[in-house]
Amino acid sequence: MNTKLFDIYRQELIERIQTKCRNEGLFETEVPALSFYHSTKETEFLTTVYEPSLCVIVQGAKALGLGDEMLMYNPDSYLLASIHMPARVRIAEASTDAPYLSLKITFSMEQIFDVMKEIDEQPFKSSSKANHGLHIGDMSQQLLEPILRLARLMDTPKNIPHISPLIIKEILYLIINEEGGDFLRQYLKDGSATQRIVQVITKLKDDFAEKLDIESLAKSVSMSESSLYHNFKKITTMSPLQFQKTLRLKEARHILMTQNVDASQVAFDVGYESPSQFSREYSRMFGFPPKADIKRLMGDCSN
Repeated sequence: MNTKLFDIYRQELIERIQTKCRNEGLFETEVPALSFYHSTKETEFLTTVYEPSLCVIVQGAKALGLGDEMLMYNPDSYLLASIHMPARVRIAEASTDAPYLSLKITFSMEQIFDVMKEIDEQPFKSSSKANHGLHIGDMSQQLLEPILRLARLMDTPKNIPHISPLIIKEILYLIINEEGGDFLRQYLKDGSATQRIVQVITKLKDDFAEKLDIESLAKSVSMSESSLYHNFKKITTMSPLQFQKTLRLKEARHILMTQNVDASQVAFDVGYESPSQFSREYSRMFGFPPKADIKRLMGDCSN
């Protein structure tokens, strides 16, 4: 790796994120698939749900909890999420002088599949590191360069619709041709247990407010209930019910932050039958009851 170029690219990304992110928290850029994050404070562990995406830290570090497993990543690595995947995360390095700065590039399984179709068939090698829906790989100058070009598109908004899909395709190509490729292939291998669990995850994400019926869910992907439960927990570190609950509470939090809606109404909207149960589970997941949590977030963060 060309260390000098890597440092130059990373420094430009640091400057671009700091220029855009005047406040704490998330910033959605003009490039639809690209977002920035800025924090001057280290945090406690919080529950989040990763969507299919590439996450890159350019300054600071983050701790990642998956079940009993604890991982760390920093500017020398990247995080690849292949599915909607719950995890506990903590910003582990951040300060006023050297804030935590990161970016996220989202994509769909269809985009991954389209790139894979154009690549000569490679032998599939199962990796012990790829037993769940998140993968930490080594960052390189070669990968960081198109990521920087994607961020530079903000300087020429008229080019974003035409060029950003091409750069994202290039980024996926580079990942698929390295260690991230085997990780992603297992989620697209027709008929595999992993591919069936991906279908279940997609259904739960689309219908998270519906009552969970494990028997029907298992039948829809031609699996036994026990096999579904075992493979689902292996990939997501959660049971289907826990996964659905996480999706419901994350959506509830998003609604409460973006709409002027009563918490009791939100509870019903995301599938809860009891506002009191919703409040208890919300507090257990986020550390505060709904009203106090949103007041805290709106005071600390701004897009």
